[in-house]
Amino acid sequence: MASTAQALRLPPRGAAAHRFVPLLLGVLYFAAIFLAMAFMVLPIVAIFVHVTPQKLIEQLSNPIVTDALLVTVRTTLVAQVFILLFGTPTAYFLATRRFPGRSLAITLVELPIVLPPAVAGVGLLVAFGRYGLLGGTFSALGINVAFNQAAVVLAVALVAGPFYVRSAIAAFEAVDTNLVAASRTLGAGPTRTFFRVTLPLAGGGLGAGQAIALARGLGEFGATIMFAGSLQGKTQTLPLAVYYSFELVNGLDVALAISALLVLISIAILLSVKLVTAWRPSRGPDTVAIIGRSEPGVALD
Repeated sequence: MASTAQALRLPPRGAAAHRFVPLLLGVLYFAAIFLAMAFMVLPIVAIFVHVTPQKLIEQLSNPIVTDALLVTVRTTLVAQVFILLFGTPTAYFLATRRFPGRSLAITLVELPIVLPPAVAGVGLLVAFGRYGLLGGTFSALGINVAFNQAAVVLAVALVAGPFYVRSAIAAFEAVDTNLVAASRTLGAGPTRTFFRVTLPLAGGGLGAGQAIALARGLGEFGATIMFAGSLQGKTQTLPLAVYYSFELVNGLDVALAISALLVLISIAILLSVKLVTAWRPSRGPDTVAIIGRSEPGVALD
């Protein structure tokens, strides 16, 4: 009886280990989180530790920075316009139509996302360069799209465009088809329904996709240097200027200043994405009724 009572008072074998294992897992869990956050944040902090605001402002007047900034803004904006004009109808078609080979078409659209940028640049060169597949046609028309700003636009559009198209497909697929059908029932034609119902409802996703494509375009390096080169004031964008600055004497300050500028731009784009995705237009049956309201017998095309 005494031995039995003593055995009941003793903790079961392995009880201490069972208490220690959850504690150890908890420590490892939070240590992994801390290390991951430190690894991602520390390089950004290090850039601003080495670049004071005064030095950043001084370097912004450097010809390398100003020329690269102008080339980047000009080519990126033109590329974004092309991405919007051609990417939006492509995404709408792929999101709203079911046809044989649709999965293959979406895969081809997404391929540049995972394709190494340098490979994309080589592909552009052998497709549109002087001796490429379409080089003879372009030369006959007096058009040269290699190693100039047109090449930068094409490189940015190829690398950044799929990010917008992928987001736009998801945005169009998320639109409530009942609202679209209600608009058509109330007399609105396909065009009016698209611009007054579908497009506003998908606006948040489209805006987020455009912001992601803009950020990707601003950071494009590999395809640009392969297809357009790195000519200051002509094809040298901000990422290319960072690389070029390392070849200069005391060029680290210039590279850090450009890097800090790109970080600030990236933060602004990221915040805009969060604001756009948080915004949701309040469109319901009443809105659709207003959209579809027309004179008797008149279709709202």
